[in-house]
Amino acid sequence: MTIKTRFAPSPTGYLHVGGARTALYSWLHARANKGEFVLRIEDTDLERSTQAAVDAILEGMEWLGLNWDEGPYYQTKRFDRYNEVIAKLLEEGKAYKCYCSKERLETLREGQAAKGERQKYDGCCRDAAPRDTDEPFVIRFKMPQEGSVVFDDHVRGRIEIANEELDDLIIARSDGTPTYNFCVVVDDWDMGITCVIRGEDHINNTPKQINILKALGAPIPEYAHVSMILGDDGAKLSKRHGAVSVMQYRDDGYLPEALLNYLVRLGWSHGDQEIFSLDEMVQYFKLDDINKAASAFNTEKLQWLNQHYIKSLDPEYVAGYLQWHMQDQQIDTSNGPALSAVVTALAERSKTLKEMAEHSRYFYEDFAEFEETAAKKHLRGVAMEPLKLVQQKLAAIPEWTQEAVHQAIEETAAELDVGMGKVGMPLRVAVTGVGQSPSLDITLFLIGKARCEQRISKAVEFVAARLNS
Repeated sequence: MTIKTRFAPSPTGYLHVGGARTALYSWLHARANKGEFVLRIEDTDLERSTQAAVDAILEGMEWLGLNWDEGPYYQTKRFDRYNEVIAKLLEEGKAYKCYCSKERLETLREGQAAKGERQKYDGCCRDAAPRDTDEPFVIRFKMPQEGSVVFDDHVRGRIEIANEELDDLIIARSDGTPTYNFCVVVDDWDMGITCVIRGEDHINNTPKQINILKALGAPIPEYAHVSMILGDDGAKLSKRHGAVSVMQYRDDGYLPEALLNYLVRLGWSHGDQEIFSLDEMVQYFKLDDINKAASAFNTEKLQWLNQHYIKSLDPEYVAGYLQWHMQDQQIDTSNGPALSAVVTALAERSKTLKEMAEHSRYFYEDFAEFEETAAKKHLRGVAMEPLKLVQQKLAAIPEWTQEAVHQAIEETAAELDVGMGKVGMPLRVAVTGVGQSPSLDITLFLIGKARCEQRISKAVEFVAARLNS
């Protein structure tokens, strides 16, 4: 039997990290078993579903690299199929029309609540004779009234729910549209889904869906209900904890490899290993190793992983993602060093690509002013002689290389009989405008000879003006 999983988000918002983790686990289970992965858009909530949300989900899946073998399927395009199955259930007496008004149902619920009883439909129309009337109705599924639904969840273990606890589920609304719980069942059946991996908030839906599958004579898939993701404070992850949308993490400068690696470990483990390539995830992933306890999101851990990947992945590859941030920050990279060289230079000091872009502007653009604190500290009168001498030595370099730049700075310090800091710090502020940068030799090399000479001249003028003020 071919293992077949699915990810089935509702397009009522962005792809959030909880959904992305579910998608990852479903994708990994399929790939680990040489199976198939289906993407399904559950858009039956016509009022809240939007095309923008569909686009955001697809963009998020593509950015993460979670490719699907089938789909995307859309439930709104399958209404004829759902209605066909509903008609069959009605014909077989496994479903019925319910004419109960909203007012009656509300009174029923209030009475049950007042008595401390479980709120559920009382079966008023369950065995009633068919009506020849134009009254509005919904269609309900006849839940078994005896016995239990039992299933072995890969995460939760054995779960048993008594059928008497279950409501006669509405499977078609009064306007004729099928409901979520019913569409899911028909989809999983038609698409041959063998394992349903989803959030623990769906556990209560599972026994209802299993009973419908049994009524249809359809195979019952396996289930794995994963725990929710909590914020650092132990509350359910939400916008107030920071980014929760997958594409917001892209915008904040994270690599997809880092987010995937972080998400897979947020509830699953393989020994003490922390760093996983996608191939290693596929190799080691097992549903039964998913932790039952909720996991807390830790942004610092994600940043650590992100920097690891910035440093360890091919700089050319990372540069492809950095380019987006350079454009987002309106930095024109057409006149300056290759982005891969910038990645190499700034990897040790950048936790995110957004941060890297912010700190690389001086490689491509001239700056109007020196950073006030850095200039006050390092562009003083004593910096005039080192700046002029190092400028001469840099101008005399026949071939602009990192080694030649390093030698020019060393020779300047030696001739003036001063420490490297007396030359290096004024020079750093002169060519970058700020007090921090990668090592000076690589910084000046990447900025380029002409720009360095021009900026040192500007710094010399700044020092002179300061001395004369």
